[in-house]
Amino acid sequence: MPVSIFNDVIGPVMRGPSSSHCAAALRIGRLARDLMDGRICRVLASYDREGALAATHGSQGSDMGLFAGLLGWEATDARLPDSPRAIREAGVEVRTRIADTADEHPNTYRLALSNPTERHTMVALSTGGGMIEIVRIDEVPLSVAGDYWETLVWLEDAAGVDTDAILEELRAEEVILHVAAGTTLLQVKAHCPVTDDRLSQLPGGVVQVKRLAPVLPVLSRRNLSVPFATCSQMLEHGAAEGAPLWKLAAEYESQRGAVPEPEVLRMMVDIVRTVRGSIEAGLAGTEYTDRILGPQSPAYRRALQAGRLLDAGVLNRIVLYVTALMEVKSAMGVIVAAPTAGACAALPGACVAVAEARGLGEEEMAKAMLAGGLVGVLIATRSTFAAEVCGCQAECGAASGMAAAALCTLAGGTACQSVGAASMALQSSLGLVCDPVANRVEVPCLGRNVMAASTALSCANMALAGFDAVIPLDEVIVTMDRVGRSLPRELRCTALGGLSVTPTSTSLQRRLAARQEEGA
Repeated sequence: MPVSIFNDVIGPVMRGPSSSHCAAALRIGRLARDLMDGRICRVLASYDREGALAATHGSQGSDMGLFAGLLGWEATDARLPDSPRAIREAGVEVRTRIADTADEHPNTYRLALSNPTERHTMVALSTGGGMIEIVRIDEVPLSVAGDYWETLVWLEDAAGVDTDAILEELRAEEVILHVAAGTTLLQVKAHCPVTDDRLSQLPGGVVQVKRLAPVLPVLSRRNLSVPFATCSQMLEHGAAEGAPLWKLAAEYESQRGAVPEPEVLRMMVDIVRTVRGSIEAGLAGTEYTDRILGPQSPAYRRALQAGRLLDAGVLNRIVLYVTALMEVKSAMGVIVAAPTAGACAALPGACVAVAEARGLGEEEMAKAMLAGGLVGVLIATRSTFAAEVCGCQAECGAASGMAAAALCTLAGGTACQSVGAASMALQSSLGLVCDPVANRVEVPCLGRNVMAASTALSCANMALAGFDAVIPLDEVIVTMDRVGRSLPRELRCTALGGLSVTPTSTSLQRRLAARQEEGA
């Protein structure tokens, strides 16, 4: 399915340290809850010993997000940090198992769910930036991405089942018949749940029906198409009119989401307002026990106002806003993954800082964010935002490229200049590893977000001055993906290499663990 700016790139609006862990796990939990009709007594969550979740499910928010989803909470719920206690109080027994499951994807969730009357299993993937895919239910291979109302119908057999006829009868978007592991399962994708009375005439004998609500803001549809999928196609598409990058982004998302272009801009203005609120919350100072760094942005602002910092122009405001956003994330405040929670600050922090310095309002900020979002679409279409797959170059590196295009757009740059800036920024991030200190998404994440935004500012100015990026953005994206997948597993968000295994990191992790035990 084509990438959406608001599904895959800018969003979710969430709390938690990591979108790949907390937001994705919450979405998986919501779908698992629907599979059980909200009646869950026992859950066994299994993670591959060689995957990323074996070491990070506790410290990076997977447990917190999964429990919240099983309870039916939203990603912005202020109770998220208390979800482990809340699920115990709800009477749900949850066990975690680390096993040799040989899963191909490093972020694979294997869930066994039961209550006194039924039992189901689910295998789901966290694919980056909060995006998920269920790939198996009750040993039946399928695909559920959370972009439809999914009606799952267990049948006695497949006799007489005509999916084309059912598609028309139910007015659905897609109907798929699965026969595997001794199970016959009809999967109906639609924009609303299919009611029992409409299912009663189905052939094959209905045994059981489950309805899984969508977890993504932008739904998909049958025969969906987009105007372009690569940078070269995009530039060719917009060449005749000389459209700025944000306008191409609005056109793309309008066609992808079946909404008018002015609505696309309005949706991004709402995102900008959330971001600005998060920045103010960070500048006011944040408090949270389970983190490495205390609030630093208030002190940075005081030093800036007192004239004690080196003159870096607008960069000092960028550093301030990026720091504030990262602190809100680490304090379980509301942030926008852009494209991930671990890289949530570079793009929006830079956009808001530069726009304010130039006297521009929220609509111009939103246009810049749309431009950055479109670069994110090009990246997600051909690669990933998951550090577990491609290292931090897929998170902070991608954010740097997106921010470079956004800043170029803010300055009135052309689409060609904007993608040139993105190419240069992404080139400068190749090989960036993911090695979180103390298994927390704080250090070196804060510094890498600042670096991503700083690089973006430099590359935007270089592009505006006419610098040649040399390597086209499409080729840089393909290269980023190839380089990232060649990184050692230890350097892809497993906390098994780099700064993660320094003596200081190990000591901090022990100290944080002891603090958690004291507060339990």
